[in-house]
Amino acid sequence: MSDIQTLEVPKWGLSMQEGKITQWTIKEGDFFKKGQEICIIETTKIANSLEAPFDGTLRRIIAKNGTTLEVGGIIGVCADKTVSDQEIEQYIQSLPSEKETKAEKPKVEPKTTENKQTAAAAPSSSTVTPSKLATSTPSKTITNNNFSIPSALQGYQETKDIFATPHAINMAQQHNVNLDKITGSGPQQRISISDIQKAVIDAGGQWPDVKNQSSNTPVKSTADDSHIPATPLARRMATEWGINLHDCRASGSRGRVCKEDVETVYYRSQTASTSSSTPSTTTHAQSESTPVHFTPIPMDGMRKTIAERLQAAKSEIPHFYLTIEVDVSTLQELRAEINSKLPSVKISINDMFLKAIASALIAVPEVNVQYDVENQQILQFDQADISVAVAIPNGLITPIIKAANKRALSDISTTMRDLATRAKTGKLSPDEFQGGSFCISNLGMFGIKQFEAIINPLQGAILALGAVEKRAIVKDDAITIRPMVTLSMSCDHRVIDGATGAKFLASLKEFVENPMAFLA
Repeated sequence: MSDIQTLEVPKWGLSMQEGKITQWTIKEGDFFKKGQEICIIETTKIANSLEAPFDGTLRRIIAKNGTTLEVGGIIGVCADKTVSDQEIEQYIQSLPSEKETKAEKPKVEPKTTENKQTAAAAPSSSTVTPSKLATSTPSKTITNNNFSIPSALQGYQETKDIFATPHAINMAQQHNVNLDKITGSGPQQRISISDIQKAVIDAGGQWPDVKNQSSNTPVKSTADDSHIPATPLARRMATEWGINLHDCRASGSRGRVCKEDVETVYYRSQTASTSSSTPSTTTHAQSESTPVHFTPIPMDGMRKTIAERLQAAKSEIPHFYLTIEVDVSTLQELRAEINSKLPSVKISINDMFLKAIASALIAVPEVNVQYDVENQQILQFDQADISVAVAIPNGLITPIIKAANKRALSDISTTMRDLATRAKTGKLSPDEFQGGSFCISNLGMFGIKQFEAIINPLQGAILALGAVEKRAIVKDDAITIRPMVTLSMSCDHRVIDGATGAKFLASLKEFVENPMAFLA
C-alpha cells in the first residue's frame, strides 16, 4: 500500500477549522496533474479550489459533495491503476474514523463537576459557596418584568473557559448571569438556557419559561456574531434575513448554528410580528411569512480570482476619483467619415477613445505607470499598453491593446475585435491579458451615465466611460445641445496625485474634442 496516497482538507489561514466539499471537478478513475483543480472547498470565509499536491489517479472519493470535514480530514484516496481495488478497500478500512481522529486531537478542557467542587472547596473571601446560595436570602435585581437574578448568580464574565450554547451566553450577558456558577447538563456539561433557568429558580430568582420566552418574545441581539460557529449556509441565510447568530440555538454538529436554527428564529420572528399586530388582510399576513428562496451558485475559478483580486485592490489601494465631461460631437463626425470612406473597417467610439487615451498617456506619462510594491518603485512606461475590460459569460477579462499610441485606428479596431472574440471563447494567451499600464471600462452601451471602477492591481488608474447622451451645455455664452460623455478616473494615490490625474483628464478632453490631433 505504499503507493497509495490521500487527499486532505488543507488549512487556508489560521482561523480555518474545517472545510465543506461543495464540488468535485474530477471523478473516480480520473488521472490528474499536480496543480490541477480537483475540487472546491468552502470555508466560513471563502470558497476556494483545491489544487492537486501531486500527480495521481483518484481511486476513491471519501468525502462526497456536501460533506464537511475538519482540516486534515481525508477526502480522497489516490493510487496507480496497478493497485487493486481490494488493496484500496483495505487501505480505506485502515483509516481512522472521524471520531477517532477527533479523539486524538487536544480539545478545550470543558468545565467539570470536579473542577467546580475544587473551586468551591477553596473559595476566596469574596466567593459565595453553594451552601450560602441555598440558605441565604438572596437580594434580587429586577432586569425586567420577567427576570429576577439572585445576587449570588450575578456578574456576567466573558471568558473562553465557559462552555455554553451561544444562546445561553447571549441571555447570560443580557441578564448579567455569571455562567461560571451554573452547572451544565448538556453534552460535556455544556450550559444551556434550561440550566440557567433552573439555577436561577433554585436560588430563589425568577426566569420565565424558556419556551414561552422564546416563542413570544424574540431576542434581537446586536452584538458582533462573527465568532459564533455556524455553517456557511446558515451564516448566509442569517445575513439575508437580518438575523444575529447570537439569537440562534446551535443544534448543528460541533455546536454550530445550522440552517434549521436560523429558520427557527426567522419563523418565530414572523409569528411574533403577526401576532402582536393586527394584519389588514390575510393575504398580507401570508406574504410577510413567506420565506426567501434562493439558488446557491458555486463560484468557479475565474469568479473567485476576480473576487480575490478586486477585494485586495479595494482594500489595499487608496482610490481617489476624478470626473470630467467631454463633448464627442467632433469624434462622432470623424468616426462617421472614416467608416463611410473605408468600408473595410468599422471604427467604434470605443476605438477612438482608446486612441485618444493612448495619446494622453504619452502626453502625461506620470499616469502611464504601475506600482512595483515589492521594490517600492514606480514603473513608468514609454508606450501605452491599455487593458480593456471585456465581459464574458463567467466574469470579465482585460485583454491588452499593446502600444496603442503607435497603432492606427483601423489596427486598434481590428485588434480589439479579435481580442474580444478570443476572450469570450477562452483562447487568450496569458501575455495578452496580464500586465498593461492603464485600463478602461465602458458601460455606456448599457445606458450607464457615470460610474467609478476599481483599479486593476499594479496599474495606476482605470477610466470608466459612460454613455453618449445629449445634454444642454453652455458654449460661447449660449446654451446648446451636444453629445456628451462622462469620464470618471479612479487613481491609485500612492503613485498618482490629484493634480497629475487632473492634468491627464484635461489632455484627454483636448484629444477627444479635437481628434485630428491624435490622427496627425
